[in-house]
Amino acid sequence: MTTTIHPHSTPRRGRRLVAATAVSAAAALAFGLTSAPALAEGAKGKYIGNGPGGVEVETTHGDITTNLFKLELQDSDTVLQTYCIDAETAIRPGAGYQEDSWDSYPGKGDTAQAGKVHWILQNSFPTVGIDDLVANSGVEGLDEADAVAGTQAAIWHFSNGTKLKEGGGHGEKVDALYEYLVTEAKSQPQVPEPEASLTITPETAEGAAGEVVGEFTVETSADSVPLVLDAGGVEGLQLVDAESGEPVESAADGDTLGIKVPQDAAAGEASFSGTITATVQVGRLFRGAEGEKATQTLITAENGSTEVTAGAKATWTEGGGDETPPPDDGDEDEDEKPSPSPTPSTPDEGGDDEDKGEDKPAPEDENEDQGGLPVTGGALYGLIGAAVAAVAGGGAAIYLSRKRRTASEEV
Repeated sequence: MTTTIHPHSTPRRGRRLVAATAVSAAAALAFGLTSAPALAEGAKGKYIGNGPGGVEVETTHGDITTNLFKLELQDSDTVLQTYCIDAETAIRPGAGYQEDSWDSYPGKGDTAQAGKVHWILQNSFPTVGIDDLVANSGVEGLDEADAVAGTQAAIWHFSNGTKLKEGGGHGEKVDALYEYLVTEAKSQPQVPEPEASLTITPETAEGAAGEVVGEFTVETSADSVPLVLDAGGVEGLQLVDAESGEPVESAADGDTLGIKVPQDAAAGEASFSGTITATVQVGRLFRGAEGEKATQTLITAENGSTEVTAGAKATWTEGGGDETPPPDDGDEDEDEKPSPSPTPSTPDEGGDDEDKGEDKPAPEDENEDQGGLPVTGGALYGLIGAAVAAVAGGGAAIYLSRKRRTASEEV
């Protein structure tokens, strides 16, 4: 990918934005809202500079300088060589990166061709040395710069629909390697996506006490992932296999997990996580880190090891507990059987109005049934609206009180 950098300056924030931020922060504090940090998923890395350089290639997307890029993995001394998989986005110096799957590719390329890109990575430089690449491709006199250029151009052919202009200034050897890789990739079956180093999806799940909350899927290149449950002080929680319901302390690739919540637990939340030393394999996609400015997407051209942590969180509301009436099995005494419908009341019992009240639960009972349901979405906006209305009403009352006082003094 071209090494041309498009600098991005940080815009100044005006007073209105500062004020709005302050108001938002105050509202969050007033309502006790917090924002928990996102749980890590997959390996993380940082772009630290260019690796071996290739010659500039003439393509249908213009003349582009080719390079391998060095990606330093977080919590590791490992530096991986990577290719660009987005010919239309410049790389940003010092950009953070997050391992992800091909179906999350954020660029302008074609993920349907990802298996062909993977085949090229497995069968070209640097995975395959120059001598072996010469023997396999039949391109005599190929050097490292030609190998980088031809390989990168072939990757862009499938990721971005970029075509190399034959006879361009990049030379015949680059043309020949590009043609070999594109042709062979087309004739080979799609190579499946390599296993993730470690991911747990989805990141969050909701349920009720008395249930197994979540069906979290573990994907990993490790044989086994040790797991740690953070129960958040709730007694009786268990991390279980989502299918069998049996407690677990580790998981393998493809396992599904859930958090078993006791029936009598109050509304709450808990999380679990796993940390491993994992192999980031050739063909793993790394996108720009969440919340950072845009940068080109990279794909690994060699294997490397790093420590990876992933986790997930479960939240739950209160369960029904003992308040749920038992099913009518026909053996109960008449006095113990719940009445199937309201019966006419005697005058001492309050009359028809009271019966109607029993038939239709009061709003406060409905809220109580929901226990500790997190205040989000429409409910949150309702609370905020109520608070704003209360503040406005209080202000109006003070104003009217002062106005009346002034009027009485004038009289």
